[in-house]
Amino acid sequence: MKTSKAKTVSKPKKTSDAGITLKKKKVTTGKNVPGEEEIREKAREIYYERIARGEHGTPESDWREAEELLRGS
Repeated sequence: MKTSKAKTVSKPKKTSDAGITLKKKKVTTGKNVPGEEEIREKAREIYYERIARGEHGTPESDWREAEELLRGS
């Protein structure tokens, strides 16, 4: 008489996120917050345009204008 042996099937080991690429969610606050480098580049652009027009101004006013433009205020 033949006896049947139950085959044991090993389950794959559970590892955290093994082989799975997770996408990170981008958190948005609804407000555009430009970085310092982005503001600096825009202020430089404003400066050169102002000088080309022969207008007076200050680096601080160029910076404030750049921030306002980039933030959409």
